[in-house]
Amino acid sequence: MPDLLTFLQLALILMATGVIAGILAGLLGVGGGIVIVPVLYQMFVFIDIPDEIRMHLAVGTSLTTVVATSIVSARAHSRRGAVDFELLRSWWFWILLGTLIGTAIAGYVRGDVLTAVFATVALAVAVYMAMTRPDFRLRDGLPRGIGKIVSASLIGGISAMMGIGGGTLAVPFMSACGYPVHRAVGTASAIGFLISVPATIGFAIAGWGEDALPQLSIGFVNLLGMALIAPLSTLTAPYGARLAHRLSPLALRRAFALFLALTAARMYYGLL
Repeated sequence: MPDLLTFLQLALILMATGVIAGILAGLLGVGGGIVIVPVLYQMFVFIDIPDEIRMHLAVGTSLTTVVATSIVSARAHSRRGAVDFELLRSWWFWILLGTLIGTAIAGYVRGDVLTAVFATVALAVAVYMAMTRPDFRLRDGLPRGIGKIVSASLIGGISAMMGIGGGTLAVPFMSACGYPVHRAVGTASAIGFLISVPATIGFAIAGWGEDALPQLSIGFVNLLGMALIAPLSTLTAPYGARLAHRLSPLALRRAFALFLALTAARMYYGLL
């Protein structure tokens, strides 16, 4: 266990992460996980968590914080009429199915595989958001039938493997289908809840009995990280939601792309 000074430093880092993650959750609909995962990963390096479980522990812990943050963020967006409940009713089963599959895969693959998935998806989305115009469209309208099944399942599965709330994938996908960006952000906040609850349970089960876990861990879920991050991210998420409705769609896209690119670069560096 780290000494008192190290513990206090880690606690301050986690608290700052909670503030930033909450604002981003409300602002971008990303559930905060895109910030939490790399910070937790570095924290676990600092306290000598083995490579084999480090990324799993970061992802599982991040997902627990997304549960609370997504609820608060979704409520804030819902009050502004920015959550599409009809879409959620149409997608929820396929999101859940994808989440369960992604969580099962994550429990078996090596940590560097999860890191590579995180970095690659984050970079791809960052490039897309930075290089396309706000009015860019792949099609008019969200897919139906098999297209809906595949897209919703992939959003759930990949998000579970990354430890994020779904907005990282859902927001650009929905925007490319002609969906208003503010409504996409609000709906993605609710999608984060659908992903984070079953994925958290899955990571707790997958890590059950691991010998090298830090204290206060339930499987691949560290309760200390959750306790320090979740309250502050929940408190600050409504401020991000209010800010989102004051910014232009272009500003939201550029902010989204910048955070994703920085995160991807840091995770790739960790693979070297």
